[in-house]
Amino acid sequence: MRINKRLSELGVCSRREADRLVEAGRITVNGKPVEMGQQVTEADSIELDGTCVNPHALNANAKNPEERFLLATESTKMMERYGEQISRDGKDYDKPEPVLLAYYKPRGVVCTTSDKDKSTNIIEAINYHTRVYPIGRLDKESEGLILLTNQGDLVNRINRARNYHEKEYVVTTDKALTKEFLDKLADGVYLKELNVTTRPCEVWQDMTLAPKVRQHEFHIVITQGLNRQIRRMCAAYGYKVKKLKRIRIMDLTLHGLKPGQYREIELSEVTDDLENL
Repeated sequence: MRINKRLSELGVCSRREADRLVEAGRITVNGKPVEMGQQVTEADSIELDGTCVNPHALNANAKNPEERFLLATESTKMMERYGEQISRDGKDYDKPEPVLLAYYKPRGVVCTTSDKDKSTNIIEAINYHTRVYPIGRLDKESEGLILLTNQGDLVNRINRARNYHEKEYVVTTDKALTKEFLDKLADGVYLKELNVTTRPCEVWQDMTLAPKVRQHEFHIVITQGLNRQIRRMCAAYGYKVKKLKRIRIMDLTLHGLKPGQYREIELSEVTDDLENL
Protein backbone atom coordinates (compact mmCIF):
# COMPACT_ATOMS: atom_id res chain seq x y z
CA MET A 1 0.00 0.00 0.00
CA ARG A 2 1.07 3.63 -0.36
CA ILE A 3 3.23 5.13 2.37
CA ASN A 4 0.65 7.76 3.34
CA LYS A 5 -2.07 5.13 3.82
CA ARG A 6 0.27 2.96 5.90
CA LEU A 7 1.12 5.85 8.22
CA SER A 8 -2.60 6.59 8.56
CA GLU A 9 -3.37 2.95 9.45
CA LEU A 10 -0.63 3.00 12.08
CA GLY A 11 -2.35 5.99 13.70
CA VAL A 12 0.65 8.28 13.22
CA CYS A 13 -1.16 10.97 11.24
CA SER A 14 -3.65 11.55 8.44
CA ARG A 15 -2.70 10.74 4.86
CA ARG A 16 -2.56 14.43 4.03
CA GLU A 17 -0.17 15.06 6.93
CA ALA A 18 1.87 12.00 5.87
CA ASP A 19 2.39 13.59 2.45
CA ARG A 20 3.67 16.73 4.16
CA LEU A 21 6.08 14.66 6.27
CA VAL A 22 7.36 12.90 3.14
CA GLU A 23 7.88 16.23 1.37
CA ALA A 24 9.77 17.52 4.42
CA GLY A 25 12.13 14.54 4.29
CA ARG A 26 11.13 13.33 7.75
CA ILE A 27 10.06 9.83 6.61
CA THR A 28 12.44 7.02 5.65
CA VAL A 29 11.77 3.41 4.69
CA ASN A 30 14.38 0.82 5.61
CA GLY A 31 16.77 3.67 6.30
CA LYS A 32 16.40 5.27 2.87
CA PRO A 33 14.60 8.47 1.82
CA VAL A 34 11.04 7.81 0.69
CA GLU A 35 9.29 9.16 -2.40
CA MET A 36 5.74 10.48 -2.59
CA GLY A 37 3.32 7.61 -3.22
CA GLN A 38 5.93 4.93 -2.60
CA GLN A 39 4.57 1.44 -1.99
CA VAL A 40 5.43 -0.29 1.30
CA THR A 41 4.61 -3.54 3.09
CA GLU A 42 4.07 -4.40 6.76
CA ALA A 43 7.61 -5.79 6.90
CA ASP A 44 9.21 -2.50 5.81
CA SER A 45 10.72 -0.41 8.57
CA ILE A 46 9.08 3.03 8.46
CA GLU A 47 10.83 5.74 10.45
CA LEU A 48 9.66 9.21 11.41
CA ASP A 49 12.59 11.42 12.40
CA GLY A 50 14.64 8.25 12.88
CA THR A 51 12.13 6.46 15.12
CA CYS A 52 10.49 3.29 13.82
CA VAL A 53 6.70 3.61 13.85
CA ASN A 54 5.98 0.20 12.31
CA PRO A 55 5.89 -2.49 15.05
CA HIS A 56 5.69 -5.34 12.52
CA ALA A 57 9.12 -4.37 11.23
CA LEU A 58 10.53 -4.46 14.74
CA ASN A 59 9.44 -8.08 15.13
CA ALA A 60 10.65 -9.07 11.67
CA ASN A 61 14.14 -7.75 12.41
CA ALA A 62 14.59 -9.70 15.66
CA LYS A 63 17.76 -11.79 15.63
CA ASN A 64 16.90 -14.35 18.31
CA PRO A 65 13.92 -15.50 20.46
CA GLU A 66 14.87 -13.26 23.41
CA GLU A 67 15.07 -10.16 21.22
CA ARG A 68 11.85 -11.21 19.45
CA PHE A 69 10.10 -11.39 22.82
CA LEU A 70 11.34 -7.96 23.88
CA LEU A 71 10.44 -6.39 20.56
CA ALA A 72 7.04 -8.11 20.53
CA THR A 73 6.33 -6.60 23.94
CA GLU A 74 7.29 -3.16 22.70
CA SER A 75 5.26 -3.75 19.53
CA THR A 76 2.16 -4.53 21.58
CA LYS A 77 2.62 -1.38 23.63
CA MET A 78 2.94 0.68 20.46
CA MET A 79 -0.22 -0.74 18.93
CA GLU A 80 -2.19 -0.19 22.13
CA ARG A 81 -1.37 3.49 22.32
CA TYR A 82 -4.49 4.78 20.64
CA GLY A 83 -3.89 7.97 18.69
CA GLU A 84 -0.15 7.94 19.41
CA GLN A 85 1.65 11.09 18.25
CA ILE A 86 5.37 11.25 17.45
CA SER A 87 7.37 14.38 18.21
CA ARG A 88 10.07 15.93 16.03
CA ASP A 89 12.87 14.71 18.30
CA GLY A 90 11.76 11.09 18.01
CA LYS A 91 10.02 10.83 21.39
CA ASP A 92 6.35 9.96 21.61
CA TYR A 93 3.92 12.08 23.54
CA ASP A 94 1.57 10.67 26.12
CA LYS A 95 -1.89 9.64 25.03
CA PRO A 96 -3.59 12.85 23.86
CA GLU A 97 -6.38 14.53 25.75
CA PRO A 98 -9.85 13.15 24.95
CA VAL A 99 -11.36 14.81 21.90
CA LEU A 100 -14.94 14.76 20.62
CA LEU A 101 -15.85 16.73 17.52
CA ALA A 102 -19.19 17.57 15.92
CA TYR A 103 -18.49 17.89 12.19
CA TYR A 104 -20.71 19.06 9.34
CA LYS A 105 -19.80 16.56 6.63
CA PRO A 106 -20.33 18.03 3.15
CA ARG A 107 -21.67 15.99 0.26
CA GLY A 108 -18.90 14.21 -1.64
CA VAL A 109 -16.79 13.39 1.42
CA VAL A 110 -16.59 9.69 2.28
CA CYS A 111 -16.41 8.22 5.79
CA THR A 112 -13.81 5.59 4.92
CA THR A 113 -10.08 5.60 4.25
CA SER A 114 -10.35 2.94 1.54
CA ASP A 115 -8.53 3.60 -1.74
CA LYS A 116 -11.51 2.19 -3.67
CA ASP A 117 -13.11 5.63 -3.71
CA LYS A 118 -10.76 8.42 -4.74
CA SER A 119 -12.95 11.08 -3.12
CA THR A 120 -11.67 13.05 -0.13
CA ASN A 121 -12.17 11.03 3.04
CA ILE A 122 -13.39 12.52 6.28
CA ILE A 123 -10.01 12.33 8.05
CA GLU A 124 -8.29 14.24 5.26
CA ALA A 125 -11.16 16.74 5.06
CA ILE A 126 -11.16 17.64 8.72
CA ASN A 127 -7.34 17.59 9.04
CA TYR A 128 -7.48 17.74 12.83
CA HIS A 129 -4.15 18.00 14.67
CA THR A 130 -4.81 14.78 16.62
CA ARG A 131 -5.80 11.53 14.95
CA VAL A 132 -9.59 11.13 15.25
CA TYR A 133 -12.03 8.54 13.95
CA PRO A 134 -15.64 8.90 12.78
CA ILE A 135 -18.37 7.34 14.90
CA GLY A 136 -20.71 5.71 12.40
CA ARG A 137 -21.10 6.86 8.81
CA LEU A 138 -22.94 9.08 6.38
CA ASP A 139 -22.89 7.92 2.78
CA LYS A 140 -21.04 9.97 0.18
CA GLU A 141 -24.13 11.74 -1.19
CA SER A 142 -25.48 12.62 2.26
CA GLU A 143 -24.45 15.57 4.40
CA GLY A 144 -24.76 16.71 7.95
CA LEU A 145 -23.74 15.89 11.50
CA ILE A 146 -21.20 13.20 12.29
CA LEU A 147 -19.13 12.75 15.44
CA LEU A 148 -15.39 12.05 15.56
CA THR A 149 -13.23 11.13 18.53
CA ASN A 150 -9.85 9.76 19.56
CA GLN A 151 -11.41 7.65 22.31
CA GLY A 152 -11.83 4.03 21.27
CA ASP A 153 -14.07 3.18 24.22
CA LEU A 154 -16.46 6.00 23.26
CA VAL A 155 -16.62 4.73 19.67
CA ASN A 156 -17.55 1.29 20.97
CA ARG A 157 -20.18 2.62 23.39
CA ILE A 158 -21.91 4.75 20.78
CA ASN A 159 -21.75 2.02 18.14
CA ARG A 160 -23.30 -0.44 20.58
CA ALA A 161 -26.11 2.04 21.23
CA ARG A 162 -26.56 3.18 17.63
CA ASN A 163 -29.75 1.17 17.26
CA TYR A 164 -31.35 3.06 20.13
CA HIS A 165 -30.32 6.71 20.12
CA GLU A 166 -32.21 9.22 17.98
CA LYS A 167 -30.91 10.58 14.69
CA GLU A 168 -32.90 13.28 12.91
CA TYR A 169 -32.75 13.93 9.16
CA VAL A 170 -34.24 16.39 6.69
CA VAL A 171 -35.16 14.57 3.48
CA THR A 172 -35.89 16.07 0.05
CA THR A 173 -37.61 13.80 -2.48
CA ASP A 174 -38.01 13.83 -6.26
CA LYS A 175 -41.81 14.05 -6.21
CA ALA A 176 -44.59 15.51 -4.10
CA LEU A 177 -45.22 13.90 -0.74
CA THR A 178 -48.52 12.39 0.29
CA LYS A 179 -49.95 11.78 3.74
CA GLU A 180 -50.26 8.09 2.91
CA PHE A 181 -46.56 7.85 2.10
CA LEU A 182 -45.47 9.65 5.28
CA ASP A 183 -47.78 7.50 7.41
CA LYS A 184 -46.29 4.35 5.92
CA LEU A 185 -42.77 5.55 6.73
CA ALA A 186 -43.83 6.26 10.30
CA ASP A 187 -45.41 2.81 10.74
CA GLY A 188 -42.29 0.96 9.58
CA VAL A 189 -41.21 -0.26 6.14
CA TYR A 190 -40.36 -3.79 5.08
CA LEU A 191 -37.03 -3.72 3.25
CA LYS A 192 -36.93 -6.79 1.06
CA GLU A 193 -33.21 -6.57 0.26
CA LEU A 194 -32.36 -6.58 3.99
CA ASN A 195 -35.29 -8.83 5.02
CA VAL A 196 -36.15 -6.50 7.90
CA THR A 197 -38.96 -4.14 8.83
CA THR A 198 -37.85 -0.77 10.13
CA ARG A 199 -39.00 0.40 13.53
CA PRO A 200 -41.87 2.86 13.84
CA CYS A 201 -40.47 6.39 13.73
CA GLU A 202 -41.40 10.06 13.85
CA VAL A 203 -42.16 11.73 10.51
CA TRP A 204 -43.46 15.25 9.92
CA GLN A 205 -43.37 18.25 7.59
CA ASP A 206 -42.30 21.74 8.57
CA MET A 207 -45.46 23.75 8.09
CA THR A 208 -43.56 27.05 8.19
CA LEU A 209 -41.93 26.32 4.83
CA ALA A 210 -43.30 27.63 1.55
CA PRO A 211 -45.74 25.11 0.00
CA LYS A 212 -43.49 24.41 -3.00
CA VAL A 213 -40.63 23.47 -0.67
CA ARG A 214 -42.78 21.64 1.90
CA GLN A 215 -44.36 19.30 -0.64
CA HIS A 216 -40.94 17.71 -1.27
CA GLU A 217 -39.36 17.91 2.20
CA PHE A 218 -39.93 16.12 5.50
CA HIS A 219 -38.21 15.38 8.81
CA ILE A 220 -37.66 11.86 10.08
CA VAL A 221 -36.24 10.59 13.39
CA ILE A 222 -34.92 7.02 13.37
CA THR A 223 -33.37 4.87 16.08
CA GLN A 224 -31.71 2.32 13.80
CA GLY A 225 -28.54 2.32 11.78
CA LEU A 226 -29.40 0.15 8.79
CA ASN A 227 -27.36 0.61 5.64
CA ARG A 228 -28.82 3.50 3.58
CA GLN A 229 -31.99 3.05 5.62
CA ILE A 230 -33.88 6.22 4.70
CA ARG A 231 -33.06 5.95 1.01
CA ARG A 232 -34.28 2.34 1.04
CA MET A 233 -37.46 3.26 2.93
CA CYS A 234 -38.35 5.92 0.37
CA ALA A 235 -37.45 3.69 -2.58
CA ALA A 236 -39.84 1.02 -1.29
CA TYR A 237 -42.71 3.39 -2.20
CA GLY A 238 -41.27 4.75 -5.43
CA TYR A 239 -39.63 7.89 -4.04
CA LYS A 240 -36.03 8.88 -4.75
CA VAL A 241 -34.08 10.90 -2.20
CA LYS A 242 -32.54 13.96 -3.82
CA LYS A 243 -31.02 15.37 -0.63
CA LEU A 244 -30.42 13.83 2.78
CA LYS A 245 -29.14 15.89 5.68
CA ARG A 246 -28.62 14.69 9.25
CA ILE A 247 -29.25 17.56 11.64
CA ARG A 248 -29.21 15.85 15.04
CA ILE A 249 -27.65 12.93 16.93
CA MET A 250 -29.18 12.53 20.39
CA ASP A 251 -29.12 16.12 21.75
CA LEU A 252 -26.25 17.29 19.53
CA THR A 253 -27.15 19.43 16.51
CA LEU A 254 -25.59 21.23 13.55
CA HIS A 255 -26.32 24.58 15.18
CA GLY A 256 -23.73 27.17 14.14
CA LEU A 257 -21.87 24.90 11.71
CA LYS A 258 -21.46 25.33 7.96
CA PRO A 259 -20.42 22.47 5.63
CA GLY A 260 -16.82 21.52 6.36
CA GLN A 261 -16.77 23.11 9.82
CA TYR A 262 -16.47 21.37 13.19
CA ARG A 263 -16.68 22.29 16.85
CA GLU A 264 -15.19 20.63 19.90
CA ILE A 265 -17.75 19.39 22.40
CA GLU A 266 -17.57 17.96 25.90
CA LEU A 267 -17.56 14.18 26.20
CA SER A 268 -20.21 14.51 28.89
CA GLU A 269 -22.67 15.86 26.28
CA VAL A 270 -22.69 12.38 24.76
CA THR A 271 -21.93 10.10 27.70
CA ASP A 272 -24.80 11.55 29.75
CA ASP A 273 -27.20 10.68 26.92
CA LEU A 274 -25.75 7.17 26.66
CA GLU A 275 -26.40 6.57 30.35
CA ASN A 276 -30.10 7.20 29.74
CA LEU A 277 -30.46 4.63 26.95
